Amino acid sequence: MEEGQTNTIKASDIIDRLREKEFSIVNPRRKNGLILYKQYHAEFAGPGAVVGSEFDTDVVRIIPVGNLSLVTPQSSREKINAYLIRRQWVRLTKQIIDNPVPLQRAQVILNQFENWFDSETAATLPDDAFALLVGVLPQTIRKVRNEYVVGENCLVLPI
Repeated sequence: MEEGQTNTIKASDIIDRLREKEFSIVNPRRKNGLILYKQYHAEFAGPGAVVGSEFDTDVVRIIPVGNLSLVTPQSSREKINAYLIRRQWVRLTKQIIDNPVPLQRAQVILNQFENWFDSETAATLPDDAFALLVGVLPQTIRKVRNEYVVGENCLVLPI
């Protein structure tokens, strides 16, 4: 895989590449990813996941997470693996969404991002990004951030 230099590319350029169906992979050797805003929801593409292709022509906004690096696949096997990994990221998000309690969904997505990255990175991401990932209002994310104590890489309910 060739490493892309997306940390110097503007978000609008990345969106243009996605809309043009350019096939890229979130660098699997880094803690990085993209939050992809669509019209009514958001998706997270983490390390190893495909971005672009047919998946992301409807992206309206992106947020790079971590030190974003996009790479170009060099074989059809790398493309297939990237599709499978993107599907795994979608499944992980769906497991969170399947919980019927909005506060718990908010808590779990915040916990996951703190575990996948770190608490500082998670803290820089906007409430609406997390809200669109798990189908809650941004106020729900804000409430969890403000009312719960942040523990070692997890949120702990106050006693």
